[in-house]
Order: sequence, then structure tokens, then C-alpha cells
Amino acid sequence: MPFGEAEFDAVYAIEATCHAPVLRDVYTQMYRVLKPGGYFAIYEWCLTDKFDADNSEHQRLARAIEHGDGIGKLFSTRVALQAAKDAGFEIERAQDIAHETQVGNEIAWYKDLDCGVINFSGLQGFARSQIGRVFTSNAVKVLEKVGIAPKGTVQVQDVLVTAADGLVEGGKAEIFTPMYLIVGRKPLN
Repeated sequence: MPFGEAEFDAVYAIEATCHAPVLRDVYTQMYRVLKPGGYFAIYEWCLTDKFDADNSEHQRLARAIEHGDGIGKLFSTRVALQAAKDAGFEIERAQDIAHETQVGNEIAWYKDLDCGVINFSGLQGFARSQIGRVFTSNAVKVLEKVGIAPKGTVQVQDVLVTAADGLVEGGKAEIFTPMYLIVGRKPLN
């Protein structure tokens, strides 16, 4: 990062560092630019402890999320937490907020992406439903064929659908979280 050492009182990353090939390297840079005693917060996309690397369905879902969301490799919550510790942070909180139901948090995080066969709760709900996806897919194909949409638009739409499906299925299986929160401080000395 193009900043000097100890320039910031606080640093954060929200759903961004999952795109880094090595979390520890990113977290180390955050540590470097943070003033002693300063706070950091990371809201990370991760695989949970329920992810089984030997399970072919879990592997398929992880690949769908990675491919559809431009992520080289999803890391586990354990890897993310250890990377923050290895960078030098003192951890004050580490929690998967997505799967820990509390009052006011009863609706699953993936609910808006999981609209079923048909949904008439508005244009967005319809577009995310299975029937809406068929309509959208065919409309995009026509728009690309007649030259209104640029070449490759159909492929992009297919990737985004793959991403949404992977997110929903991974969320339902609780093998993926988009809300792993790590909060900590850079030591004073």
C-alpha cells in the first residue's frame, strides 16, 4: 500500500481481502500502516469449519463461489484468524456473524438470492427467481445477438448466476460465510 508506517488510527476491509492470494501479506500491510494501539476490523468471506475438503459437493460449491465472484481461493475462518495473528494483531473478537442466529438476525443472509421458482415481490425478486433467470438469460442473448449488449454479456450473466447459486447453496450448508468478523488491535509496543 502506498502509505507510510503507522499513519492510521484504524483500518478495515469489507469483503475485499478474500481476493488476495495470501491473507497474511494483506494483513501485514494493514498492520504496517496502523498506529500502535490502533484498531482494525476485517469482514471476510471464508469457508467455515463445516467445510469438508474431501466432500465433492463442498468442493463444487467452493469452486462456484470462487469462479463466480473472482476469488482465487477461499480460505477457512481458521486460516484468516491465524493470518491476523501472524501479522501481529491482538485479537479482540473473531466471529461468524452469518450463522450465529440472534434476535433480529433470523433471516438468512442469502435469502435475497434464493427466490425460488417464481417471486412476485418486485422486479428484483422476479429477476432472481428461476423463471426470472430464464427470462433474463433469453433477453441478454437477444440483446447480445443484435449488438445492443457487447459480446461476452451472456457469459458474464452465466458466471453471476453460478456465483449466486454457489452462495445460496454454500450458505444453506453453512460451509461458507460472507460475514467472518475479526476485530483487534496493534500492540502499543
